[in-house]
Order: sequence, then C-alpha cells, then structure tokens
Amino acid sequence: MVLSVVQPQEEASSSVIPSVFASRYVRDSLPRYRMPEQSIPKEAAYEIIHDELLLDGNPRLNLASFVTTWMEPECDRLIMEAINKNYVDMDEYPVTTEVQNRCVNIIAHLFNAPVAEKETAVGVGTIGSSEAIMLAGLAFKRRWQNKRKAQGKPYDKPNIVTGSNVQVCWEKFARYFEVDLKEVKLREGYYVMDPVEAVKMVDENTICVAAILGSTLTGEFEDVKLLNHLLMENNKRTGWNTPIHVDAASGGFIAPFLYPELEWDFRLPLVKSINVSGHKYGLVYAGIGWVIWRSKEDLPDELIFHINYLGSDQPTFTLNFSKGSSTIIAQYYQFLRLGLEGYKKVMKNCMDNAKNLQEGLERIGRFNIISKEKGVPLLAFTFKDNDQSLAFKLSKALRHYGWIVPAYTMPADIEHMVVLRIVVREDFGRGLVERLLTHINIALKEIDAAPVSQPIPKITFTIELNQNNEGDVVLQIPTVVQQEPEHHEPKQIVVKGGKTKAAC
Repeated sequence: MVLSVVQPQEEASSSVIPSVFASRYVRDSLPRYRMPEQSIPKEAAYEIIHDELLLDGNPRLNLASFVTTWMEPECDRLIMEAINKNYVDMDEYPVTTEVQNRCVNIIAHLFNAPVAEKETAVGVGTIGSSEAIMLAGLAFKRRWQNKRKAQGKPYDKPNIVTGSNVQVCWEKFARYFEVDLKEVKLREGYYVMDPVEAVKMVDENTICVAAILGSTLTGEFEDVKLLNHLLMENNKRTGWNTPIHVDAASGGFIAPFLYPELEWDFRLPLVKSINVSGHKYGLVYAGIGWVIWRSKEDLPDELIFHINYLGSDQPTFTLNFSKGSSTIIAQYYQFLRLGLEGYKKVMKNCMDNAKNLQEGLERIGRFNIISKEKGVPLLAFTFKDNDQSLAFKLSKALRHYGWIVPAYTMPADIEHMVVLRIVVREDFGRGLVERLLTHINIALKEIDAAPVSQPIPKITFTIELNQNNEGDVVLQIPTVVQQEPEHHEPKQIVVKGGKTKAAC
C-alpha cells in the first residue's frame, strides 16, 4: 500500500512514462510502476527524471517549509565528496565520527550544558528532530520505568504533557511507544502551551513535560523558564521530580544568537534534553537533527548498543542504522564557516526580512498578524473577514505565481481559525519579500473580482400519501416552480391497487 498520494486520478492512472526529449535514445514509453525490461542510456534516464521534476515546486519559493534550501557552493562540494560514506562505519571513517562528536559538543556548549573543560557532551546526530524526539522520549520513559520498578509501583501507564500545538512527531512517539499524550488546549489569543495548565496535568506517571521553542503554528517560543519554576514547586510538593524536554527544532539555532539572555536551555535545572534541527535554522539541507542530554545520567545505559561487526566497539543510540555522512559534514562546515558572528548575522537578516514582510501585510489592511515579534522569523496571519475560506483561496491563488504558502486550521478549541503562514529563511531576501507582497495584492484583487457562487437552495416539502374511495393510493407531491414559492398546486399520482415502486 502506497501511503502518499498527491497526483490527480487521471495522472496516476497512466501506466507509462513518455520519453519526450529522451526519444532520440528511447523510442518506446517506459512503465511507470514496474521496472523496465531493458536498460536505457544514462542520458535518457537523466532527461526523463529531470523533465518530470520540473513540475515540482520551486524550493526557494516554498514558504511552507522551515528546511534549508540553499548552501554555499563550497559546502555543496563537500556534500558530494562525502555522499558515499555511511555514517555508522565509525571504524572505517574515524574522521567523520570525530566531526560528528565535535558538532555534538559545539551544540551542547551553545545550549549551556554543564560540560567540564575536559569532558565530552552527551548527544547524537539524527535524521532530523523527529528521530531526536523519539530518542529523548525513550530515555525519559526508561528512566521513569526504572524508578517506578525500584519503588515497587506500576510502570505501565506513562504519559507526556504537551500543548496541542506540538508537531506530529510527538503524536507518533506517543502512539508507537505506548505513551499517553496529555495536551493542553490552546485558546484564542494564546497559541502555545500555558505552563500553569501544563503543570496541573502532571501526575506521578508523567515522564516529562515537553516545551516548544518555536511553535510550528505561529513560531512563538513557549515560556520554558516559567514552566521550570512551576514544575520545581510541584516536584517539591509531590516528590515526583518531573523533568522537561525542550523541542527546539526551529528555535534552537535562533535563540542563542538573537536572545542570548532568554533562559530556556540547560541553564534551567529541570531541562534534561534538547533536540534541534540542523536542517532548519542550523542552515543545512534536509537530513540532519541533533539531540543533547544534560549528563550521562539522563541517558540510560541500557538503551545504548555496542556493536563490533564493523571492526571495533561502536556505541550507538539511534532508530536508524545506515545514514549518510554528508549532512554531518555540512553542519560542521557551517559551524566553522559562520561562527557565532555569522549565525547572528543570518538570523538578524531573517528577522529583518520578516519585519519587512509584516509591515507590507499590515499596509494591505486585510490581515490580523497572530505571530509574535520574539520567536522564529515567520508570519502567521488570518483574514479580518469572517469568511474563513479566503485563506484557502489566497493560498491557491499564490500557487499560480509559484509561491507555496500553506493555509491550515488551528487545533481543537480554536479550529474555527484558518491561518496562513510564511516562513522566512536565509534565502528569502528583501527582493523576494517585495515580489511576494505584489503577488498577494494581485491575488486578492482576483479573488474579489471572481463571481460569488450561489449555494444550492434548500427546498423542503412533504409528500402526502392518502387513499381514495376506490382503494388507490394517492401521492400528493408539490410542484416547485421557484425557490421557496408562496403558493403552489400539488401534483397527484394515483397508484392503482395501492402498490408502487419508488426510486430516489
């Protein structure tokens, strides 16, 4: 069963791939869903796939995604040089392993982990934040289970407390690893987890509270410091010692550079682990994430596997095994190339461009901005009009100009809100901001000028069944000549013998 279906039915029904420009090499069409019988020239294979991919969206104009879409040519070269290295072959590629360890330590220090000068940080590179969250969640679950076993208490009903604005990977973790997900509902005007309400949901089975540094819905940072304070008071009162995990997938490479005074990381004693996406504002192409633990005690040793069939003892704690090395190399390139100064400049430019975009949207006068100034550089906004379909219409209209701007409904309790979101990445410069605003204005005029479709009128009438003196059934059906007529004459259908067949 293929889970992802995006093509219209008429396209998907075609069983062959036309050769187009490759026709000088290939005269016959190729099967779409089966391997062809014969080999074809490399030029033909390239052109066939290249031509199909032309119909994909332009990554630079994809304003739905947080994922990096541009890197310097020098880094592209390094990526190609490392693309054939398998990351798990640590004994064969010891320098790549060392580079990964350097990245872990760099990020740990960036997040103020309590690592002594001669100590190494505890962390690992992952495919992305989804895998990183799975690993952090497993560590919390195992530590909680071990503690409950030692206390002679039940350990079969663990739960995590989050806001309902969490990314779907948290729901996956809860379902895949049998953990109950307790969600704090959002409310209009407050689109992140309320720490006060979160602590109220905590009980003795809570393995951790997950806070988000950069909500997917609005880009807003949750108040981790307040959560830490409230949880410490709750832990002192109950003795539960409930910890915190920070999902910093989007904000982990923003806050240290733009808001260094903001306390959200390992400076807070209850924060035991943090995940961050290197392929978001870590400025690396898709395929790299990181999870860092405060100390070795926070990562149960029984979760770490030691293998030797690749040549030496290799400790590993990942859900994947084989994994490309190129994104790890690319992450280290960015750390060396940009340094603290460079990352700060990039993030500052992103925030400046987000501000320019916000000013442009406010000049249009038809939107309410719901994203906050302090957070991820993005704009989340709704229409002032009560017609929530306008957001979906604008999203569709912008597609005609190549822009991908998502429109989506908010979670439970505020699902009546339909939000548009524009993510500002490093490659979304001032020129593109101005062009997007121009196209938004044009699209709005097109939407306003489009004829309004009239809803199909709802007509309610009653069919009466009577019996005449001869024993026949008489159906009295109104004759409708216009919508909601004031007067009409009924039509009678006489059914001899009282029997008939009705069709609807």
